[in-house]
Amino acid sequence: MPSGGGCHGPGAARGPVAAARRPVDAHRQHDPAARSQVGWKFLGQGIESELQLQPTLQLQKHWILEPTAPGWESHLCLCSDLSCCSWIPNPLCHVNSDMMVTDSNGAVKLPQLCKFCDVRSSTCDNQKSCLSNCSITAICEKPQEVCVAVWRKNDENITIETVCHDPKIAYHGFVLDDAASSKCIMKERKGSGETFFMCSCSSDECNDHIIFSEEYATNNPDLLLVIFQVTGVSLLPPLGIAIAVIITFYCYRVHRQQKLSPSWDSGKPRKLMEFSEHLAIILEDDRSDISSTCANNINHNTELLPIELDTLVGKGRFAEVYKAKLRQNTSEQFETVAVKIFPYEEYASWKTEKDIFSDINLKHENILQFLTAEERKTELGKQYWLITAFHAKGNLQEYLTRHVISWEDLRRLGGSLARGIAHLHSDHTLCGRPKMPIVHRDLKSSNILVKGDLTCCLCDFGLSLRLDPTLSVDDLANSGQVGTARYMAPEVLESRMNLENVESFKQTDVYSMALVLWEMTSRCNAVGEVKDYEPPFGSKVREHPCVESMKDNVLRDRGRPEIPSSWLNHQGIQTVCETLAECWDHDPEARLTAQCVAERFSELEHLDRLSGRSSSEEKIPEHGSLNTTK
Repeated sequence: MPSGGGCHGPGAARGPVAAARRPVDAHRQHDPAARSQVGWKFLGQGIESELQLQPTLQLQKHWILEPTAPGWESHLCLCSDLSCCSWIPNPLCHVNSDMMVTDSNGAVKLPQLCKFCDVRSSTCDNQKSCLSNCSITAICEKPQEVCVAVWRKNDENITIETVCHDPKIAYHGFVLDDAASSKCIMKERKGSGETFFMCSCSSDECNDHIIFSEEYATNNPDLLLVIFQVTGVSLLPPLGIAIAVIITFYCYRVHRQQKLSPSWDSGKPRKLMEFSEHLAIILEDDRSDISSTCANNINHNTELLPIELDTLVGKGRFAEVYKAKLRQNTSEQFETVAVKIFPYEEYASWKTEKDIFSDINLKHENILQFLTAEERKTELGKQYWLITAFHAKGNLQEYLTRHVISWEDLRRLGGSLARGIAHLHSDHTLCGRPKMPIVHRDLKSSNILVKGDLTCCLCDFGLSLRLDPTLSVDDLANSGQVGTARYMAPEVLESRMNLENVESFKQTDVYSMALVLWEMTSRCNAVGEVKDYEPPFGSKVREHPCVESMKDNVLRDRGRPEIPSSWLNHQGIQTVCETLAECWDHDPEARLTAQCVAERFSELEHLDRLSGRSSSEEKIPEHGSLNTTK
């Protein structure tokens, strides 16, 4: 049976089906082509029945059933353990009557062939249909069992579960009332506290293809034709009117812009009235101060946004960040935004970050939402602006300095951080569209923002690198030793990156992520006494250590931040500590991927929901400090 990969253990196969076979003529060769042309025979306890079996049952050698072709005699034995999967010399093998199920015609019903994977993360949405992506096919333990698929969606992730189950027994508290269906058509089940769909079906591997729309599932072409005809006739008039209105409005906008543009000087401020029809922003995403529809756009218009700078909230090596007001129309209403201002000398950093943000496929809830980029002329000279969402809680380092967090907070912050990095590293979006992988190269707690719902979002992409497959080894070598020394991976400190494998760049981000997760854990009250915030390596190095100082600590001494034994008293945090140790391994190839870390946090959340574990009550025996000096 195939096994699962990644962070998940393999699913369990069920219930063997064995055949005792005996050739009548030992010299006669069996013709495989005859399998689809003959039936199968069950012979035992005085019962003889002809069966039709699907060729898919020939996938596993233990379950091969020889046909009743001329010269062959077959005896089918159904059993509930592995003992009868061996060679059976006695043609009249013992039949376990508990396993015997017959259909309405009295023929023996064989166990169902179903996809069988435990709860796993998925990108499947509940629109039309999708595949389970389960690689494990199992024969159900009992013939009466059918295939079942469960689709769940909560605030943070989507999961799919595929199993065999007896339709006479409720599953997750719901009756399988659609078990006779040949297709797995999802039905929403209320009362579970989350978006919950479930389906059951009785054809082989039918729970691999899950369908959310009954219209999509129908096989009646005449019905579809009628639906399309009625829908088309009813929608044609309003559709034509809508198209005409859109074309008229577009022509009006273009004409108006052509009239206004010649009199505008992009270097001079203008009255808000001039922006009234061009720059109104509608707040649609209540998780942020900027509409999701505005994210990942470059301001290609000649006019500048009506922005009023408010207070300075941050200052880095390349730019300053301001809280600002983005005016709406001619009223006093405004949206709060963040404006990152680069001086003229830092054009390269601004352009790098602008190019990263301009990729529409970068959009993700755990990556800072981007509004636009602008070039501005001011009294201080030319400046380059990036306008993004504003998050009042500030960066993660500031938040951890001011707050002690709970286990639930740690799980939420850590999981969202891992998901953001996994999306950054991925070569496809959650919807499956191709995407350019990106490495951050300066991950640290001050480059991570805390959103209002206490999730993380990545920011500051000035040193990021797009892993374009057209880049040569020389191009990658010229990218330089970048980042913050305290958070640099050993291979970066040593300038010994594997330039032949772009995955090695991603693993430097994973090392830095481990240090940030350690910072979160150090401020979690589920571990007992919580000390004041301190960055990774704390007092072992000075406040702003240089590369040489970190080389001594990380390379020569193989040092890592300390994991006290008290942290291991909480089962969830023990898993986080094990993850840290695997992420900051000295060998880049031995480290976990960001996607695997994200899956671990999802599993922790799922286990917490199942067990109702509190942040401080569930303890495990202490085992001493975790060895973190690999």
